[in-house]
Parts: sequence; structure tokens; C-alpha cells
Amino acid sequence: MAEIESLKQENRVFNPPAEFVANAAISGMDAYRALCDEAERDYEGFWSRMARENLAWHKPFTQALDESEAPFYKWFADGELNVSYNCLDRNLENGNADKTAIIFEADGGEVTRLTYRELHAKVCQFANGLKSLGIKKGDRVVIYMPMSVEGVVAMQACARIGATHSVVFGGFSAKSLQERIIDAGAVAVITADEQVRGGKHLPLKAIVDEAIAMGGCEAVKNVVIYQRTGGNINRVEGRDLLMQDVTANQPQTCEPEWVSAEHPLFILYTSGSTGKPKGVQHSSGGYLLWAMLTMKWTFDIKPQDVFWCTADIGWVTGHTYITYGPLAVGATEIIFEGVPTFPNAGRFWDMIARHKATIFYTAPTAIRSLIKASDADANVHPSKYDLSSLRLLGSVGEPINPEAWMWYYRNIGREHCPVVDTFWQTETGGHMITPLPGATPMVPGSCTLPLPGITTAIVDETGNDLPNGQGGILVVKRPWPSMIRTIWNDPERFKKSYFPEELGGKTYLAGDGAVRGKDNGYFTITGRIDDVLNVSGHRMGTMEIESALVANPLVAEAAVVGKPDETTGESICAFVVLKQARPTGEDAKRIAKELRDWVGKEIGPIAKPKELRFGDNLPKTRSGKIMRRLLRVLAKGEEITQDVSTLENPAILDQLKQAQ
Repeated sequence: MAEIESLKQENRVFNPPAEFVANAAISGMDAYRALCDEAERDYEGFWSRMARENLAWHKPFTQALDESEAPFYKWFADGELNVSYNCLDRNLENGNADKTAIIFEADGGEVTRLTYRELHAKVCQFANGLKSLGIKKGDRVVIYMPMSVEGVVAMQACARIGATHSVVFGGFSAKSLQERIIDAGAVAVITADEQVRGGKHLPLKAIVDEAIAMGGCEAVKNVVIYQRTGGNINRVEGRDLLMQDVTANQPQTCEPEWVSAEHPLFILYTSGSTGKPKGVQHSSGGYLLWAMLTMKWTFDIKPQDVFWCTADIGWVTGHTYITYGPLAVGATEIIFEGVPTFPNAGRFWDMIARHKATIFYTAPTAIRSLIKASDADANVHPSKYDLSSLRLLGSVGEPINPEAWMWYYRNIGREHCPVVDTFWQTETGGHMITPLPGATPMVPGSCTLPLPGITTAIVDETGNDLPNGQGGILVVKRPWPSMIRTIWNDPERFKKSYFPEELGGKTYLAGDGAVRGKDNGYFTITGRIDDVLNVSGHRMGTMEIESALVANPLVAEAAVVGKPDETTGESICAFVVLKQARPTGEDAKRIAKELRDWVGKEIGPIAKPKELRFGDNLPKTRSGKIMRRLLRVLAKGEEITQDVSTLENPAILDQLKQAQ
């Protein structure tokens, strides 16, 4: 991409600070290569060593990898452990009992701190309460909760008794919730009266009632309600119970249920599909191992760190890097209920300063929106806050464009914090390709190199390797411990979606396009395969065009989709949010031409958007994810019939119907 190439030509390759290289978990590129070489020489031996050194086993495993039913791979299958024990009990035994585990900040600013001892007691009491309701090993429990200590407690309590949890993001509609309850066969739902975000009280229990009333949820015997605000709630006699009543008088200890490493820890449904929800199933042992290793390798976690991942527990990032990973390595972490713009757009920076966060992990969408906010109001610019506690920054959720990377590096990290641009997916369980803060030289916009033991490659449609510099399809050629095990109740869809016969049936299809640098072999994600546009025979990633647009000084955010075109096969439609007010009339036409010419200069004339549409914002979920599937519908001029209940800003769709 032209922008990244220009950064390289200006020597915009950023080496890790000397203190990281000296003290990092993986210290320097030689250490990184040594681990990669070990995995290459003895793949199973490498993973066996990692599992034995990092996890506490109730019954040791005798075989690392079982490939007999590929692609339904099994890891450490004859070993037994408990995920909650590994996250909590170990910290009572290793000197961390009175260390702060969680710093929780509510939307309104109230702060609660829990030690590992206190968190362990809460989890055990709730686990005992769930058992008293007859919930047992192998049962599925849906969790529909706000960001809260109680949400983490609910997940950990399920893990403790061997129940498989399925967390549904608190912004999903009743219909979406109903579909997930039915598919999982849930015997119970854990929810709250409401959640509070940006000063707004949003119902949860009422949505659960609506979902169950739709029918098909007969397996649900109990609904357990956390009273977040004490609001009035409907109570169904014989089914609904308050969380405090379920835990009342329960012992503060609970013997963990020892399960096979392959026991399903959770099912997480991927959103965005118009068809049946896709339940990604993860195991216990392999998943937790990778959560721990990536905490150590990617985040270089130290005992004194204060780690903050801003994701919601309703997404996989909140599972791996809030509920499980940080606790499994004995970290202190921040959990935040609210949004980054309430009561003003300096909320993140204020919290970092007050809680002395050392590691900050957030999404490019949040970064770009805060760039716009700080440009509009100098009072919330990061320079107004003491961010000196930070030593490491992370990016997650989508590729970060170089412009946002540079702003993040300069304004938040003050040019001394490495930025780990992490590529991974719900299905991978944890990071796959990312810079290592004590080893990898960083290039803005590139997720750089795969982690040790991860065999990523770029291939064509028939599975043939492509040379560096040539874009293609991202795959993983060997199984790894935290990989998706199946799609719940749909093994054929699992094989077709992730291990297609076209690639041999044993190669994992990530669903993303990517390219590797000719010189350094660094990976750059170009967008989803279905977001790789073919304009007059030229293949280009939507991410490439989006990055070019956002590099323009006028642009705050951009999203690019393809639109059928009689002449070129596909044309480019760009949805753009400017740093200034949304233009109209002749102003809009003038700026649209300026941006088209800019993209033509950055990438080439073939990349010029045929249409540009301006909005005050882009359609986003309440977690900040851009809903590109809705933009594709708008680009085609079709009516939106899909569920838009998860949108933060549904009114924005009308703005974006007009083309320039």
C-alpha cells in the first residue's frame, strides 16, 4: 500500500525500546526465532512443553495432538483440569491472594476493587448456587449481562462446575437472543435488570422475557437476575431468581469439576450473518493455554502491570483478554462498564491516569473516533492527561490504518510504547499474527509476523503458496491448541466454512485476504475475502482503500464496500465521516472529487471510489464494530431488512443513502 511504503521510505520502522528488549518475555528476534525453530523441529513436543509449564493439571495428558478425526483436532484430550481453578485457586496458592484482581469502574464513575481471594469467594458462592439449581457438567448456560464483575463471576462459575457458557452481547435483540438460547439448548439464562452505558439505562431482563416468550426455549428452567440498578423487573414465579438469593448462605469454597482438556468451555455465536447463528465452540485446555501464552508473549505481562482491555465480555476479546487470560497469569486488570465518550471523550485517558494503567488494548474504531473528538475539543486531547504509566499499547478487532497507528503511537504512547497490532478471530481463540513488544520491529499498518507455533501462509484459491508481495488468501497450515473445535450442532458447516476441500480439508481458512512484504515477510491484512474487490480484473482489499482515505487530513473514518457494476464487474463505494461537519450540495461534490483524486494518487486510478457518501458517523454496534453488511445493502440501493437492533445509531442509515 502506498501509504505504508511511504512510511518505510521515511524509515518509519519502529524498533522496540531497549527496556523491552532487555526484559521481555520474548527478548529479541533471536529468542523469537528460537521458539519458532523449536516448534518446527518438534511440533507436538513444543506444545507439550508449553502445556506442562503453564497449566495446572489434575490429571496429566499423555498425548498432545490427536489428528485421527481431522479436521476435528483434539489437544491434550486425556488430560484433566479446570479453567476456573487455573485462574483463581492458583493465585491463592502462589502469593497473589491479596493482590487486586479487578478494578471495576461503573459508567457513573464508581470504582470497586476485588482481590483474588474476594473474587474466588464470589465465584465459588455463585458456582454453588448454580449447582443448587441442578445445573451440572455439560449443561449450557446463556449469559446476557452488562460489563460487570458479576459477568466475569458468572462465566468463571460456569467453568468451575463444568457447565458450558454462551455469552450473548447485551446489545443483541430478543430475536437474536432467542436463536442463541435455542441453538445452545440452554437450561438457564443469567442476566441483569438493566445495563448502564453513556448515562442511559438499557433493559436486559425485559429482553430475556421477550426472547423466551417467542417460544422454543422450553429447556430454560431458571433465569438468574443480577440487580444492577434495582429497577423494577418482572419476576416469573418458579423460574426467576435474584443472583443474591442464589448465592445467599452458599459456602465460599467450591470443589472444581475436573474435566477433559477437550471439554467445551464456551460457545460464542458470531454475528453478522443473515442465516442461522454460528456457534463457535472452544475447548478448555488448549484455549486457556493460548490465552496465557499470548498474555505473556504479546502483552509481556509483569506482576506489577495494570492491564486494560476495553472490549465487552460479549465478544471473544472479552473472553480471552478479560475473563480468562489476565486472571490465569495473576494480573491486575481494569473492567469498564461505560463508553469512551461519556461524560466526555477524555474518559479513556482519564481512567488510564487515575488507575495507572500500564497496558492498554482497544479497537481502531475507538481510536479513530477519539482522534476526531480530540481534534474538535482540545480539552479532551490526550496531551491534557498524565499517561506516563503506559508502557504498551494494543490494537484489536480490525486492521489499524497507518494514520491511526501513528496518532496512537505519538499521542497515547508518547513514542515510547510499542504498539501490538493483533490479528486473530473468534475462531482462533487468541492472537495469531502480531508484533512482539520486545522483539519485532513495527511497521504501521502491518500485524507483522505469526506467533511461535502458528504456521500461517498466503495461498491462491487452490491452496498453492504465493510469493511475498502477491496478495492472496490467509490460511493456517497446522492445527494449534486454541483453535475452534466445531460449530455447535453443525459439524458439516464447520468443515465447509473452515476446512474446505478446495484447500485439502485440513488447512484452516481464515476468511481474510493478506499480503506479505517482499523484504521482511510481514503480513498485512487486506480485508475479508468477500471484501476483496475485483474492479475490471484488478483485485484490491477494501482495507487498502479505507486506509488511503483515512490518511487524508479531512477524513476521520471510512468504510469501503463493493457494488455490482455493469461495466467493471464491481465498483467501489466509500462511506466517509469527515473531521468537519457533514458536507452537502456543492461542498459535498467538491470534497468527494478531492478524496477520489487523493485515493488515485495514493493507490492508483483503479482504486478511486465511484461513489462517496458522507455521514456524521458510520453504522456501528454498541461495541464499536462497523456493520459493513448494512453498508453493502445501502450501496446496492436495497431496503434493509436485517436486524438492526444492535446498532448504536440506526438513524445514520438514512444519511448514508445519498451518493456523491
